[in-house]
Amino acid sequence: MIFLPKFRIFLNSSFEIYVIDTSNPLDLESYRSNFKNSTMSASRMRDNVERWLIHESLPFDQVKSEENSFQILVKHAGQYGIPVDIFEPKAQLGILVIGAKIEMKNNQIIRYRGFTEDERTKFATKVSDFCNSIEAISKIINEDGKQKVAVYVVLDNKENINQQTMFDAIDSVSDKHEKTSRFLLKTF
Repeated sequence: MIFLPKFRIFLNSSFEIYVIDTSNPLDLESYRSNFKNSTMSASRMRDNVERWLIHESLPFDQVKSEENSFQILVKHAGQYGIPVDIFEPKAQLGILVIGAKIEMKNNQIIRYRGFTEDERTKFATKVSDFCNSIEAISKIINEDGKQKVAVYVVLDNKENINQQTMFDAIDSVSDKHEKTSRFLLKTF
C-alpha cells in the first residue's frame, strides 16, 4: 500500500504561510519549532503593547517617529505617574525600549547652554556614570527647545517580552526617572 503525503497550510503568528507534509513527523516538528520561536513582528509587538496598556486602563497616544517601528507615549505610568515612551527601534527589531525624559529646570538649561564643549562632555559622562550605577541607559537630548535627560530600560529577551515584564520595566523606568531627577537637582 502506498501512502501519499498529506499537505496542510498553516499561518504562523507573523502571517507567514507554511505548507507542511503532516505525514512526515520531522516536517511537522520543524514547523512547530518555527512557530514557537518566531520573533514578534513590529505590528504584533505594537498590538500587544497597546492591548496590555488598555488592559491596565492606561491612556496613551501614538507618536510618529522616523527611527522607530512604532512609538507609544503613555501619559501617566509607573509609581510616579510620569509620561513614558515605549518603542521598537527600526535598527533593532524585536527589542522593546521603555524610557522617560527629565526636563531640566530653566536655570539648569541656562547653565548647560553656557558650557564649553569640554564641560558638556564632562557633564554627559557624570550623568552617564550615575545612570549606569542605577542600571539605566541615558542620553542628553534637546526637545522642544528644552534640554532633557532621557533614561531608558531595554527589553531584549524577545521570548520573554510579555505584559508582566513590560510593566515591571515601566515601574523601573519611573523609579530611575525619579532618582535621576534628584541626582540632577543635587549635582547640577
